[in-house]
Amino acid sequence: MSSTATDFGTGVLSRAAALVHTLLTVEALFLAATAPGLVGLLLLGPDPANLPLAALCLLPLGPAASAALYALHHRSRDLTDLHPARVYARGWRLNAVPALKLWVPLLAWLTVIAFTLTHFAATGLPGWWAVLLWLTGVGALLWGTHALVLTSLFTFRARDIARLAARFLLRHGRATLTAGSLLVLTATGTALFTEALPALLAAPLLLSLLHCSRTVIAETQEDHTV
Repeated sequence: MSSTATDFGTGVLSRAAALVHTLLTVEALFLAATAPGLVGLLLLGPDPANLPLAALCLLPLGPAASAALYALHHRSRDLTDLHPARVYARGWRLNAVPALKLWVPLLAWLTVIAFTLTHFAATGLPGWWAVLLWLTGVGALLWGTHALVLTSLFTFRARDIARLAARFLLRHGRATLTAGSLLVLTATGTALFTEALPALLAAPLLLSLLHCSRTVIAETQEDHTV
């Protein structure tokens, strides 16, 4: 009886149930945190002139995703000791402001790129500029994935996070490529199915991002923390 009581909550099925419970809870909290912006996006039309408003609607996404990453990283594997909502709230409290310090300029830069590309014919620029803008946008997104993970799990200054994220783009090429694959998969699913797909699958997508960022997290812990 003692052994059974000790083992309860630590078996394979229990760990799987704990993961599912954590994912569902984090997903629900993520949707609640981003709901005002998501509703605003649904009300906006596809007109490129609405891009600045769309960027404003996406502002809650940064802190919400950061809190979700924190909660998933610190999740319990024990079914008898699950507090994902409490951990998500702690992640929000710790990371909301640091996440916004990186998310706001990234979102602004991506909005400028998107606005320029949607009005490219009016710019009079040569065609290779469009390719350069696309590459810049992709690079900014990949940098943003590293920066989001780092700011969610570590307490560094924003400029240090920015520097480390840029350094890890090439230093951890596999992690960068895997993050890029997640972005491509998300974009493809959005185009084929629904624009709501990234929000509805936010928790498993962010858990996948954590998994592919293991080397980035490990090096940061070993070389940049006391």
